[in-house]
Amino acid sequence: MHETPPPVQMVQLLAGFQVAQALYTCAKLGIPDQLVGGPRTSADLANAVQSDPAATTRLVRTLASLGVFADAGDGRYALTPLGQTLVTDAPGSMRDLALMWMETHYDAFGHLTEGVRTGRPAAELHYGAPFFEWISGQPEQINRFTRAMANLTDGIKSAAAATVELPGAHTVVDIGGADGAVLAPLLQRDESLQGIVFDLPHVIQAAEADTKAFGLGARLTAVGGDFFESVPEADAYLLSMILHDWHDENARRILANIARAGRPGSRVVSLELVITADDQPHMAKMIDLTMLGMLTGRERSAAELEQLVTSAGLQFDGITATPSPISVLHATVL
Repeated sequence: MHETPPPVQMVQLLAGFQVAQALYTCAKLGIPDQLVGGPRTSADLANAVQSDPAATTRLVRTLASLGVFADAGDGRYALTPLGQTLVTDAPGSMRDLALMWMETHYDAFGHLTEGVRTGRPAAELHYGAPFFEWISGQPEQINRFTRAMANLTDGIKSAAAATVELPGAHTVVDIGGADGAVLAPLLQRDESLQGIVFDLPHVIQAAEADTKAFGLGARLTAVGGDFFESVPEADAYLLSMILHDWHDENARRILANIARAGRPGSRVVSLELVITADDQPHMAKMIDLTMLGMLTGRERSAAELEQLVTSAGLQFDGITATPSPISVLHATVL
């Protein structure tokens, strides 16, 4: 097999914006949902989702060449395991993430050049305000963001979260926990635990029904607040890809508030994407680009995470790998 020439490789990379829009269009129209029952022709799909038949054929054909669909013969297309991730509410679905990224991140990345020149997030340049400040006034996008984070939990975070154990803990606070999707399985595995989902009031309000749907009753409660000001007292703290949203000073403030609120010996567990020193592909490096474009935060190396934790007054206990791209950082309140 001949190696793809560098110019062709570059064209494929540059076409990434088209692929992202094609995936968004596919998810938005609900085309993968229509293939759950089996292969269908593009004409059938167009009729089902009320789109143009010729345009639909070209869209599906392109995505089939990328493994999202498969040619099933006789002009029919079938769903692949990759395409299954765009099916609404399917296990491992990334549909809401696809919709959220393309509706809130895509246009903002048009300002990336200026962002790199100035050091300011591209999203802030696009929206005229920090991303989280802007989205707080967009109820539909708050809901989309929460569902997108649930997609990540289902498809990626859950494998890392499943390795977390908190022996001896009685109350665990999920800092920035949104709908409690990371915390709830931990409570389901350990019936002795009480859980508190702690997030901004408007996030808690938007996710209230989802939190109750876990059926944990009084064992899972939701509290609104600002983790930059204070956090509830507990003997265990869980953070799920929260620190990466913020620059070092703000991330340190979150950890320092945990150090103040926690009891001596309280455990801190944080799910983190850890940057490696090599040039091999890793999800941490791509999400670091997302942070560069959207927020003031970043992904960090193991050494940077250790320095951040200790500078906040916590004891750094190490980082463990998991079956997912996400690692688990362990720390203790002194």
